[in-house]
Amino acid sequence: MLLLTLRGVVRGVKGCAIKAAYFKTKVSFSSSCSTVTKAMATQIPLSEDFFFRQLFDRESCTYTYLLADTNVKEAVIIDPVFELVDRDVNVVRELGFTVKFAMNTHMHADHITGTGLLKRMLPGCQSLISRNSGAKADVYVEPGENVTFGRHQLEVRATPGHTNGCVTYVSHEQGLAFTGDAVLIRGCGRTDFQEGDARTLFHSVHDQIFTLPDNFRLYPAHDYKGQTCTTVGEEKQFNPRLSKPIDEFVEIMANLNLAYPKMMDKAVPANRVCGLHDI
Repeated sequence: MLLLTLRGVVRGVKGCAIKAAYFKTKVSFSSSCSTVTKAMATQIPLSEDFFFRQLFDRESCTYTYLLADTNVKEAVIIDPVFELVDRDVNVVRELGFTVKFAMNTHMHADHITGTGLLKRMLPGCQSLISRNSGAKADVYVEPGENVTFGRHQLEVRATPGHTNGCVTYVSHEQGLAFTGDAVLIRGCGRTDFQEGDARTLFHSVHDQIFTLPDNFRLYPAHDYKGQTCTTVGEEKQFNPRLSKPIDEFVEIMANLNLAYPKMMDKAVPANRVCGLHDI
């Protein structure tokens, strides 16, 4: 009888321990989710004079961004696609904007940039890219500089690793960052071509993007699953690659076994000269 009683006590103690562990895990998970949810709920609203438009290319799954100061009608276009320049020009003209810069986050390998064609179609428009990109442009930017349009500005942050010339453009006032291929939604750009280096990319993201406030919205150059936006807090917690320790990240990137980019041999030479060989 005493033995049976002791067994019952042991079972009870074990059961309590299991329940305690379960609830501790549940509370921890709920707490982390609550932190991300709170960050999303406290996102910075766009100012009344800041225009934002996200455009999409179905073929290359590239996002193009049109930003403008609505008071002075001065705009910039980030990561335009050659085949969709007519669309972009129509939107600009309908809204009465003047495009100051057609700019890229890096020299792309999966599509041809529309910057050269935009320069032809929009008087006064200049091409802009990082000096480390290896591409020709009217304006080269360095880390720490600001790209201005109207009263608004984008800080240039160097985020190499996908390519040597990758940059992220940050609007601190609006709580936005345009990450190119450095950070994708629950992913990142590949590092197996075009000067790619996984360790460099990891440090770029953690030093230059993940140090931004958790509620900053991140807008990538591509998405292949129909997603449009993420936040710093989300990617720090849920990105299946970049949330891992650096050695594990490097191992993941080394074993992606991705196919050779179908547009690379055509896109890279063209993108070295603004998307047009004769620009």
